[in-house]
Amino acid sequence: MSGAGVAASPGRSGPAGGSVPRPALDLTPRGGAAPFLRRTLRQAGLEARVALRNGEQLLLTLVLPVIVLVAAARTTSVDLGEGDRTSLALAGVLAVAVVSTSFTGQAIATGFDRRNGVLRLLATSPLGRGGLLAGKAGAVAVLVAVQVLVLCAVAVACGWRPDALGMLAALPALVLGCAAFTALALLLAGTVRAEATLAAANFVWVLLLAGGGLVLPSPVPALTSALPSGALGTALRSALTEHVVAVGPLLVLLAWAAAAAAASARWFSWE
Repeated sequence: MSGAGVAASPGRSGPAGGSVPRPALDLTPRGGAAPFLRRTLRQAGLEARVALRNGEQLLLTLVLPVIVLVAAARTTSVDLGEGDRTSLALAGVLAVAVVSTSFTGQAIATGFDRRNGVLRLLATSPLGRGGLLAGKAGAVAVLVAVQVLVLCAVAVACGWRPDALGMLAALPALVLGCAAFTALALLLAGTVRAEATLAAANFVWVLLLAGGGLVLPSPVPALTSALPSGALGTALRSALTEHVVAVGPLLVLLAWAAAAAAASARWFSWE
């Protein structure tokens, strides 16, 4: 009897009374990585779900922006600029939401993932470094989309009347704002320790909220117009109050996004 293995198993009887062999069962492993897009989308969904389940993150991304929006829209003690007050308040709070999610939340999460070795492990998995970074960017996009829907609904309840042209004009600012601040978050989280990232991200968020041109027009527009926060706030205010695309601020955001992405690619440390 041969020891080469079973090539075929006995089968049913054939027309002439003979046996018809059945084909051998192929147990050869055929495992492989899922396509890049599927891996990236799953990672983005995972990170978005983790962020939405985190109480501190939820406070930063949804609760605080809603409180700021209602306070800014309902009070008149603070000058938001010329134009419809609710539209100005919504523009500023959308800018705050983008910074909170794309920069502060992403920097803190990535910094602690790096410290705990999560980045190193995922970078060596089939997801790869490119898929991991793309997944983080996708998670930011999902979270910002949720924020936009919630904040627009709250603004409508406060008396805002949405305009299709204004929302379309705001879309490039939201996209470039997310790109610029996500790249800055990765640069910060990939170059300093997690504890320092936590402190720096929160400190920068407070500074930008107070004088970065996000909600309130800056007293030094020449300075803040060159910052990504000032450019984002100006672009969103122009879109929602004047229904125009502010090209200059968008170019500033694009420049910051490109510079921060190049710096992250050069100096980001995975462990």
